[in-house]
Amino acid sequence: MPKTRRSFLQTTAALGAGFSSASSLSFAQVRRGARNPIDAVPDSEIKVPKVKFGKYELSRFMIGCNPFNGTSHLNRTFDGVMRQWYRSGKVAEVLKRCESFGINCFNYVHAGRLYAEWERYVAEGGKMHIVAQAYQDDPTEMVKTIKPAGVWVIGERVDTAYRRNQLNTIRDYCKKLRDLGVEMVGVGSHIPEVLALVEEQGWDVDFYAGCAYNRRRTQEELERLMSGELPEDVQEVYLRGDPPRMYKVFRQTKKPCVAFKILAAGRVSNIEAAFKLAFDSIKPIDLVCVGLFPYLKDEVKENAYWTMRYGSTS
Repeated sequence: MPKTRRSFLQTTAALGAGFSSASSLSFAQVRRGARNPIDAVPDSEIKVPKVKFGKYELSRFMIGCNPFNGTSHLNRTFDGVMRQWYRSGKVAEVLKRCESFGINCFNYVHAGRLYAEWERYVAEGGKMHIVAQAYQDDPTEMVKTIKPAGVWVIGERVDTAYRRNQLNTIRDYCKKLRDLGVEMVGVGSHIPEVLALVEEQGWDVDFYAGCAYNRRRTQEELERLMSGELPEDVQEVYLRGDPPRMYKVFRQTKKPCVAFKILAAGRVSNIEAAFKLAFDSIKPIDLVCVGLFPYLKDEVKENAYWTMRYGSTS
């Protein structure tokens, strides 16, 4: 029975013992030629599960946009490597590879090269849904141009308003999105307490997007956590205890949620464990959003596999 559920289970069972150790191949291991056992699973056996998102049916894996624009959240050198690798046409190539595994939603931001790359992808027959992040003072042009399935107010804007005690401006922004005809309106944040507060206040929003890691702590908060010490880069601090705190907020709402940066912007070494933790912790209607940079290994297939393995709800 080739390429059936039975053959797939037999294949994965045979590989089983090797997954936990090889699922998190580091760049060094890949460069030395270490073999990822997921490569042995036929592409046709991997299909990402889907969930309802308003009137849409979206894959539980959403493609993050940062690598496409050369935003690594690591350093400027890696930013440059990403921008160079994602030369013209490469974004569409990766999106099509995602489609082959049933991934059908893309977290778009109306900046940099992404609109031109999106136009290329659509012209070549691409049919993904867009769930966009809105950061502009006026999102009208973006909404009318892209016609997204949903939009969340970008976390940086929300978190800044929260720190300034101006969350009412974000509530007004959400109303603007609703008035523009956006069906699924959401709020994004890196700070669990922000989403909890929005939920408590009963805003007219349809979903939330939360960063698994709270990378928006203030310098004072970090000093208290680190007994007066500070890391070199206070903007990119990822603490291992953060994901459970954000996932707890997800479980406390009936609305769908999108968990982003579940791999700590590439810092997580055990990728399988991070996917398992996310899907074990969030609701069956929730999604994960992960950026892709398949430069040294087939991250698309790997992430699709872990989403299928741990994110299937049936």
